[in-house]
Amino acid sequence: MNSDFGPQVGSYRLTLDDGVWTLELLNVLIIPDKFKGTLSAAAAAAAIACGWRRARPTDRIDVLPMTDGGDGFGETFGKLLGARPRPISTADAAHRPCRGRWWLAPDGRTAVVESANVIGLAMLPPGRFHPFELDTFGLGRVILAAAEAGARRCLVGLGGSATNDGGFGLARALGWQFLDERGAPISRWIDLTNLACVVRPKRRRWFKQLQVAVDVSNPLLGARGASRIYGPQKGLRPEDFRPAERALGRLAVVVERELGAEFATIPGAGAAGGLGFGFAAFLGARIVPGFELFARQTQLQRRLCEADLVITGEGALDRSTLMGKGVGEIGRRSNRQGIPCLALGGRVSSQRRLRSLFAEIHALDELTDLADAKARAAFWLERLAAQLSRRWRHADFS
Repeated sequence: MNSDFGPQVGSYRLTLDDGVWTLELLNVLIIPDKFKGTLSAAAAAAAIACGWRRARPTDRIDVLPMTDGGDGFGETFGKLLGARPRPISTADAAHRPCRGRWWLAPDGRTAVVESANVIGLAMLPPGRFHPFELDTFGLGRVILAAAEAGARRCLVGLGGSATNDGGFGLARALGWQFLDERGAPISRWIDLTNLACVVRPKRRRWFKQLQVAVDVSNPLLGARGASRIYGPQKGLRPEDFRPAERALGRLAVVVERELGAEFATIPGAGAAGGLGFGFAAFLGARIVPGFELFARQTQLQRRLCEADLVITGEGALDRSTLMGKGVGEIGRRSNRQGIPCLALGGRVSSQRRLRSLFAEIHALDELTDLADAKARAAFWLERLAAQLSRRWRHADFS
């Protein structure tokens, strides 16, 4: 193998290797999402960066853990804002006492709240609680704490919740009352089929700016609504769909009648079991795509323009990756900039569709079996990145 040093291209030196000019130094943007149930986005990014540096130690690596509103939103946005975690005693989705966290920026003006940190599905023992027994009351306590601390702006990540209550519990924690025809209070969201009226609290606006980040655009009700699309992963059975739809449908009708606005069809209203609807209706929040919020906060466009190669990834690379999720958006933006983008996943399906976005697609189960990949995700992700970095020493950038 013959190798020669060639001319400068910008700040990079070209190397002639077997007749192919290659960049000796790359700007690499490493921007994965979480590998759900195994690695946080930060841990995944660290593993990829460590593996990549094995063969290319002189590359300039920009490590940027990603979130689009789900698990890890609080930690990721907290670090971006330099915010400190604030512990809080609250309740999980099953009303069991728990310790949660939220984040407050150094100036005390911006709060960051992660729903999954309080009412997350991962916080509950599998199969023990039916979604009819769960609600978002504990999250309301966190919102109150952020407001009482003086925050004027609040960013909330909605993904990963165990609930399907349309924000009923959240609203109750903030002083809203839900009454039946006899004027008796309703305490379970599934009993909202008997809802006659809602009573507003004295205070409805808690922040000057309240944005809730979602990674889906589903409405509250119907075939693409919260119950039918996301309910099964939380424990709803097919026979539960009708009573769940009736309860949330009644809530939507009464809220529209009494507040004079329609919230159920807002894109993202069905996120987190209808929590998007609840934040919009009961707190006046603006629902925003979580990835767009992340992109603005991190100046993503500038960082992409500075990159020669992008590496992204998540636990499962599949059809949902192409449906507005952060990893898919990274692929699209990289394509538009003409930057090669590598996608790494715990497992991969829909290969043909994914190839339209990514220069290469790789899974941990290329190196080991799926059980071992889950048990030692950081180890295998680091090893996969190292293998790729050795190959990319000879990538053609002409």
